[in-house]
Amino acid sequence: MDFWQTLLVLFRRWYVAVPAFLVAVGAAAGIYMTIPVTYTSTAVLVLDQPLAGGSLPALPTDKGTVTNPLLNFDQGLNNAAAIVIQALNTPEVALALGASPTGDPSYKVTNGSTNQQEQIVAGPFVFVEGDSRNAQAAQDIAKRCVERVKQELASRQKALNAPEQTYITVDVAVQPTTPVAQRGNKTRAAAVAVVMGVVAALWAAYSFESYYQARRRKGGSALEQSLVPASSGA
Repeated sequence: MDFWQTLLVLFRRWYVAVPAFLVAVGAAAGIYMTIPVTYTSTAVLVLDQPLAGGSLPALPTDKGTVTNPLLNFDQGLNNAAAIVIQALNTPEVALALGASPTGDPSYKVTNGSTNQQEQIVAGPFVFVEGDSRNAQAAQDIAKRCVERVKQELASRQKALNAPEQTYITVDVAVQPTTPVAQRGNKTRAAAVAVVMGVVAALWAAYSFESYYQARRRKGGSALEQSLVPASSGA
């Protein structure tokens, strides 16, 4: 059927299509109300090299050079960030940070990309996101993640016997933000329910139309059959 035929069927069977659509709209409203709001708190960290770089001078009298850490980035910082990100995404660390197996609260630690492979070759940035149905819980788990990044980086450098003067440091560029309500899931679920309502209205209208037309044809055939003997007898 084309567009105008569809409108004609809907107009003719409005008493079937409208109730079906209203039921779907009611279901959409119910879904929107029942899906809880999720709050998100985010933080951004950047790994810095020490002022004198990652090496100590060979001679005690050689004081070396002093460099602005924000101008001293190399691949080593990227690798360190990738190692820390992978470490914080393990189930053991998640449990230690208080992430729930049911997903509330939960956290994400990435380099800003959702692709696991890209997290290995990114810059010296660590993005932290805490999520929960409770605003304070979302910010709290984000704060714990920030502290865990610092601890993880320091402990790994200590385990490798790196001189303390060469330790990579963590600069919290953005502290865990005030939690923001995320209503995307609610809106998407309601939109899907409305679309399904339109489909249900069309299906109900067409089904009733097909049923009515079938009964009409059957009734016409029965009438013709009942008139055949009377015409023959005449």
